[in-house]
Amino acid sequence: MRILENLGTPERAHKCSKAYFQDVSDQVTVKMKVLSFCNSFRASSPLPGFIIFFLTCYVHRMESAKFTVIGPSDPVTAILGQETVLPCHLSPRMSAANMEVKWFRSEFVSFVHLYRDGKDQYEGQMPEYQGRTELLKAGLTDGNVPLRILKITRSDEGIYLCFVQDNTFYGETVLELRVAGLGSAPLISVEGHQDGGIRVVCQSAGWYPEPDVLWKDLNGRHLPSLSETTSQGDNGLFETETVIIVKEHSNQNLSCCLRNTVLNQETEAAVYIADLFFPRVNTWMVALSVILVVLFGFIGLTVYLIKMKGKLTEEVGKRDIEVGKRDTEIGKRDIEIDKRDKEISKCHYPSYDKKLFVPVWMLMWEFV
Repeated sequence: MRILENLGTPERAHKCSKAYFQDVSDQVTVKMKVLSFCNSFRASSPLPGFIIFFLTCYVHRMESAKFTVIGPSDPVTAILGQETVLPCHLSPRMSAANMEVKWFRSEFVSFVHLYRDGKDQYEGQMPEYQGRTELLKAGLTDGNVPLRILKITRSDEGIYLCFVQDNTFYGETVLELRVAGLGSAPLISVEGHQDGGIRVVCQSAGWYPEPDVLWKDLNGRHLPSLSETTSQGDNGLFETETVIIVKEHSNQNLSCCLRNTVLNQETEAAVYIADLFFPRVNTWMVALSVILVVLFGFIGLTVYLIKMKGKLTEEVGKRDIEVGKRDTEIGKRDIEIDKRDKEISKCHYPSYDKKLFVPVWMLMWEFV
């Protein structure tokens, strides 16, 4: 603006504008020529303000219309471990072989990939992208400046900027990269009987983002699961485990399906549970079980009674021994009593026999 403050008389301004539009094909060079020419004809007479405003706006519009950098409006989807291409081109179509093309993320200085002076420049490239990026040059002359990224990782997900500069003019566009990973094929295992049915488990790992997991029957109808567990490993990928109980004559032919919502792709594994794997009630087995229970009960009762009889016999034997001891003691006491009676009878009635003494004494007592 300071350069255009005093361009001189209207005639000189007309010469300046005529010199400016003599080469429309190269706008930046023409602009410099206009400014150089006008500086040589400065005067004290000011140019009307509306003419200065018109020239400034027109020059700016012509410069801004040189090219536009265009990228995809929808996010670009990439698969983990594979390669992807981030599209970017100029409009209108023109050669970008001699322009500077820079792909970067949050920081302009630290770039993902840089093309300058007709070749790739790797000094200052972000370490995590070293050896994994390439600017596709097949369409440079048509304004195509796509970036190829190899060995996609989960950290590559996010926002990218495509920056193109030609001398003093530049343009840029923003695009989004989404990363997704298809995990391993579902592994179905039968882990035994539970709740009157068979416990079936489905496992899979290596998914990103977290997958949708569901059980389906033969007709494709969704089946409710008993439980579902999802965890994220140190590598940022998800692994999942889901459990279902299969009943006899109900959904014996089923499949486990895992779906990646970003890629709109799914993997599936099927299994059929035969009737013979289900628990059955056998009448012979029931009868045998009852007989065994009764037999074991009878044996147990017999053993118990035998033990009780042994205890009772032992107690009776002990009591018999005690009674025998008491009888022996009583016999001894009887013998002692007899001895004492004899001694007493000898002392008081020595001439009488004991057998005669007692009746005579009793007769005397009655007489008295």
